[in-house]
Amino acid sequence: MRILFMGTPDFAVPSLEILDKNHEIIGVFTKIDKVNKRGNKIEYLPVKQYAIDKNIPIYQPTTLKNDEIIDEIKKLNPDLIVVVAYGKIIPKSIIDIPKYGIINVHSSLLPRFRGAAPINAALMAGDKKTGVTIMYVAEGLDTGNIILTRETEITEEDNFETLHDRLKELGAEALIEAVTLMEKGENESIVQDDSLATFVKPFRKEDLKIDWNKSAEEIFNFVRGLSPVPCAWTQDEGKTLKVYQVKKYDKVYEEGQNGEVVGKLKGKGPIVKVNGGSVIITSAKPESKKVLSGADLLNGNFIKIGNVFE
Repeated sequence: MRILFMGTPDFAVPSLEILDKNHEIIGVFTKIDKVNKRGNKIEYLPVKQYAIDKNIPIYQPTTLKNDEIIDEIKKLNPDLIVVVAYGKIIPKSIIDIPKYGIINVHSSLLPRFRGAAPINAALMAGDKKTGVTIMYVAEGLDTGNIILTRETEITEEDNFETLHDRLKELGAEALIEAVTLMEKGENESIVQDDSLATFVKPFRKEDLKIDWNKSAEEIFNFVRGLSPVPCAWTQDEGKTLKVYQVKKYDKVYEEGQNGEVVGKLKGKGPIVKVNGGSVIITSAKPESKKVLSGADLLNGNFIKIGNVFE
């Protein structure tokens, strides 16, 4: 099958790779290159780097709503377009071009968590399972018919990074299965139940701030759902502390206020009072410092008993 691939980040690479091994990739559409702020050098994003290594034609339009781009896609004459974390809306004028349509690898069990950051959202919501959905691209955002889904359990040890890495491989496996079904004409699809849909907007900085008035379970899920990126944060005496990991702690403290460092656990880290319980900060990054363990935060006096996080 002649496939045009649209994707950008690391999450999309396993899907591109498995398609490249089994089909003809006639081109890759990816977002424009980023400039490294430190060295002022252009950094090729993962999908582009793969395409360069494999000598696959690369397209980096600023918009898909362009007659020249639409004409170019028509000339490429793809049987199928596959979208994986591309980062751009596909207009109907392109959706109608391929013989088999356009399909997308979405990192949630649709219709739950449409939109941005579905992996983060599943963790932050405390879901016990998530997965990937292979779906047709429609005009609405993540509203197309579902071809198939594949599930995975969310464990207590998972954070965004571990779940992301598991889902990108699961997505590639589900994708090649779906493409095979399409070739055989066995790709029955089901309509999403819009009444069950939840929508996740892109994160703003203020959305990442820890609310210490929530429970230990809620804060635990919030922090791990944002770790290591985009990362939860709090303020300590006006300075920002990025929090990468907390552990739930059984002890309930009567003294102090929510957000206050009420104790320390040797070798583990500072204990913070929260609504109905407490948590231990086991990994965090003070301003202008590297990421430190909870024990090192205490040993370096970066966090002291009596501090109150805002």
